[in-house]
Amino acid sequence: MIDPWRGELQRVAGLILLGFILGMMLGSVMLGLLLVLSAYLAWHLYNMFRLVRWLRESKKFEPPEASGIWDDAFEQIFRLQQRNRKRKHNLRRMLKRFHKITVALPDATVELRPGSEEIEWWNNAASRYLGFQYPRDTGQRISNLIRYPQFLTYLHTGDWQREVEIPSPVNEDITLRVRIIPYSKNRRLLVARDVTRIQRLERTRQDFVANVSHELRSPLTVVTGYLETLVDNEECAGQLGDQLRSMRSQTERMNRIVNDLMLLSRLESEDPQIDTGTVVVGPLIDTIADHARELSAANEHVITLEVDAGLCLSGHESELYSAFSNLVFNAIRYTPAGGHILISWEEMGGELVFAVSDSGVGIAPHHIPRLTERFYRVDTGRSRATGGTGLGLAIVKHVLLRHEGRLEIDSEPGKGSKFACHFPLGRKTECP
Repeated sequence: MIDPWRGELQRVAGLILLGFILGMMLGSVMLGLLLVLSAYLAWHLYNMFRLVRWLRESKKFEPPEASGIWDDAFEQIFRLQQRNRKRKHNLRRMLKRFHKITVALPDATVELRPGSEEIEWWNNAASRYLGFQYPRDTGQRISNLIRYPQFLTYLHTGDWQREVEIPSPVNEDITLRVRIIPYSKNRRLLVARDVTRIQRLERTRQDFVANVSHELRSPLTVVTGYLETLVDNEECAGQLGDQLRSMRSQTERMNRIVNDLMLLSRLESEDPQIDTGTVVVGPLIDTIADHARELSAANEHVITLEVDAGLCLSGHESELYSAFSNLVFNAIRYTPAGGHILISWEEMGGELVFAVSDSGVGIAPHHIPRLTERFYRVDTGRSRATGGTGLGLAIVKHVLLRHEGRLEIDSEPGKGSKFACHFPLGRKTECP
């Protein structure tokens, strides 16, 4: 048993003995015990009163003097207070350090109150990029200070896995990429990054690619025309036939790359058109399948269609044709002779899904995240041998973005691949 408790038990035993003696002197043992126990109870109540008063008096740090078990109680509470004070001091120091870090961040950072759109705190960058002023904007709803429709839609939908780009409220020449990060107890942190320079570089790159592609078309057309003339000339074809045919093949490949670059540049630079039409997907897939059969004639692929002919899509037919045909033609290129290719179009899981499955060579998992990058190739030699430009999946990605869609890739080496285009059900339309 702990020493303070042993002493307390001894105290109780002594008091009981004292009560017996006092009772015998008074002629009533019960009366003597009652008096002693009442005094013992009064002593405990007095110490409890001192404890409560000490705990209430925050300025008084040292514990009151006491004896027995109360001395130990005061001492333990005192040590607990010391530990708590130390923890609070460390937490305050960490909080100050965190605020200093966030204040120094180059990105605008705004803290919203729990379950609310009201602003609780912001750093210097938020004042610079968003125009917040202290104390005027403290407690204001952020939707009242940033009124861009795309931001308000992003704020209220709750889909915070993505980001949204808006002009800076204080300078429309500055573009901000905004993201909301939910964290502890229904709190939210808004982070806005200046991406003006990145956007300018991206526009410069797009303009460069578009201009170079456009400038290459004319000389390629001239070279192609001369090569056709030379190939048709019997004397030249007899002496340099193989070389001329190789040159024509590479020129045609270059033409395909230029055309794909121009298409990709247009998809990236143009805003999605509002005046979308109804795309009858069934006949579109039939046309692509016919071209695929012509492309795979020598390899005798088994091409199967599972198409819901009554399912139509709101969009742009030429863009969807580019996306769907790229997926189908890729399956033809990378599926060995005699392999199976399944093209499907259906409503599934609350979405409209166009999918191409093949029994081809498959793709290793580490390649999949990069497949939609320009000119990214899993196997460079094989891609060039099959006539691929390395731009097909990049075109697919941008067409889907313009149609609110997404691309899912499921593949395993040696077991084939499945490329699926998912469109929201809101794009479903009545077929004519």
